[in-house]
Amino acid sequence: MAGPHADPLASRALPPAAETLRRTPLFDRHAAAGAKLVAFAGWEMPVQYADGIRAEHIAVRRGAGLFDVSHMGEVETSGPDAEEFLQNALSNDLTKLAEGGAQYSLLCREDGGVLDDLFTYKLGPERYLTVTNASNHERDHAVLAERAEGYEVEVRDAHGDYAMLALQGPDARAILARHLDDGEAPDRMRTTTATVAGVEALVCGTGYTGEDGVELLLAPDGAEQVWDVLVADGAAPTGLGARDTLRLEVCFHLYGNDLSEDRGPIEAGLGWCCKLETGFIGAGALTAAGEPEERLVPFSFTGPGIPRPGNAVKVEGLPDGVVTSGTLSPCLDTGIGMAYLPLAAAEPGRAIEIDVRGKPRAAEVREKPLYKPTEE
Repeated sequence: MAGPHADPLASRALPPAAETLRRTPLFDRHAAAGAKLVAFAGWEMPVQYADGIRAEHIAVRRGAGLFDVSHMGEVETSGPDAEEFLQNALSNDLTKLAEGGAQYSLLCREDGGVLDDLFTYKLGPERYLTVTNASNHERDHAVLAERAEGYEVEVRDAHGDYAMLALQGPDARAILARHLDDGEAPDRMRTTTATVAGVEALVCGTGYTGEDGVELLLAPDGAEQVWDVLVADGAAPTGLGARDTLRLEVCFHLYGNDLSEDRGPIEAGLGWCCKLETGFIGAGALTAAGEPEERLVPFSFTGPGIPRPGNAVKVEGLPDGVVTSGTLSPCLDTGIGMAYLPLAAAEPGRAIEIDVRGKPRAAEVREKPLYKPTEE
């Protein structure tokens, strides 16, 4: 998940690469397509293809892009106490999740710090699949397994069971429909099992771009077949660079930048997925903490420059803030980002100044999302 054109991974604080990088089942396809491959969270992943990040970004906004996100992790939870256990372990209200539904939530520490942000799919009455961020997967699985003690559940690392593709953009569903041999595409935040290009897949109405589309979880040995069919039908191969610029235009959080163990979900603007009344692990600390002193807000430059994570944000008469994500927006053609600011400076329209390599750059706090897909 990357940043602007000059330095595609500049917006991400990368974890150290493993000595031997792992490869997804689609590695040969990326190499054959001339992708620029980089180390990411212990994986060798495509950051961009021959046409570059901007072209891939626009392809997703105007047509359809196809991402290999097989580096993401999966944890399967099953058993009679699965719902009760996950209700305690995760921040959202799992009892509201119907079978075939999808739900965004957080995995928090006891003190309210965020360990990861996750999507959980309800596959059956006692069976759930939770998708983790790649860099956090082993820790997430270990934390969930530890928290499962005393519950009648099995918490299984299911990463080896799946490859994961994301087909995103206004044309994504039309492309998918032409290759659905069995079943129909699910609505937003719903899932279904269907046969895609001859391969059985869990089709999820979710994504990380702000556009309509689906994510496909399927057996690793079927990934190349599905990839080839969807690309041949017009889905543009899209790398981590455009994945990052797309998500930042619509203000989706990136763990390690906008979320961390040192920050709580309320100041990150994620109180909507923290149902304190459920008593999830971390809820007590968040209740006791009250209103945070800072808030994560989107901003846009009003002049030249590209913001970078770690840039200081100057606000007259108030303590400095800090940029957590920044890029040059391909659709808005200006520098954009997110930053933690003092509450008094967090209202849309507030003029701020960002220190970019010692040069003050004028910016303004904006509302979410920075870019609306209907603008083009």
